[in-house]
Amino acid sequence: MSELRSYAIEDLPVDLRLSEGELDAHRDHITTFIADIVDDAGANGAVLGLSGGIDSTLTAYLAVEALGAAGVRGLVLPSDVNTDENMSDAERVAETLGIEYDVVDINPIVEAFFEAYPEEGVDRLVETDPYRTAAGNVRVRTRGVLNYFVANAEGRLVLGTGNRSETLTGYYTKYGDQAVDCNPIGNLYKLQVRQLAAHVGVPDDLVEKPPSAEMWVGQTDEEEMGLTYDLLDAILALHVDGPLSATATMRTLGVDEAAIDRVEELYAQSEHKRHMPPAPTPLGL
Repeated sequence: MSELRSYAIEDLPVDLRLSEGELDAHRDHITTFIADIVDDAGANGAVLGLSGGIDSTLTAYLAVEALGAAGVRGLVLPSDVNTDENMSDAERVAETLGIEYDVVDINPIVEAFFEAYPEEGVDRLVETDPYRTAAGNVRVRTRGVLNYFVANAEGRLVLGTGNRSETLTGYYTKYGDQAVDCNPIGNLYKLQVRQLAAHVGVPDDLVEKPPSAEMWVGQTDEEEMGLTYDLLDAILALHVDGPLSATATMRTLGVDEAAIDRVEELYAQSEHKRHMPPAPTPLGL
């Protein structure tokens, strides 16, 4: 994939950046959405997991605008694969916003799953795929269970932190980080998430931090996907969401076929994640 290089967004021939007016409109639209969905549910507020990454950070900032600090509860849920820096950033976000939060070490829960694994032992779950991914998904799903435990106990809704780039590529864990009641930033591409975060006052070091789901030690989103978010967003906007063919997108962006193939592969393989679990067509219809 020689053409899966890093792009500066200003050099791309498709401009996904939002104007100041559009940023204000998205800010108002999302905060209204959060307030309405909590009110419609008769809930006492919202819960969200704080990872120290830009998606959860932006969601937290907008949730506090919508509900007030008292209406938002944060959960910081570290495991042994999370960096101290990210967990510190997660707590910093909560403290900056003045929201109540708890830190819960999920390692004992995750280890209990590993110990219950009926095959050859925990070591296989840590080092190589598919076992490494399976183990990472256990961590993510454990966080989802804890989010709902707190939400149910306190009469709150669970706010998701997924963006459009992740939705279209399936870059999330089914019944894990997308086990949520809503996705406030779900219509924004990753680069637009960064833009809006800067617009609402998120510190630059958090805006510019390399994204990582931290499913295992040293993981980064872009390395796992095989291309940068800026390039991914451009292909999604032009080809998956947009009208251009693969060939036209390839010419427009100046990339080789491997880049387009990779995004098409991610989109096709994750189709099942974007739908309710299927059932057979009813007989007689």
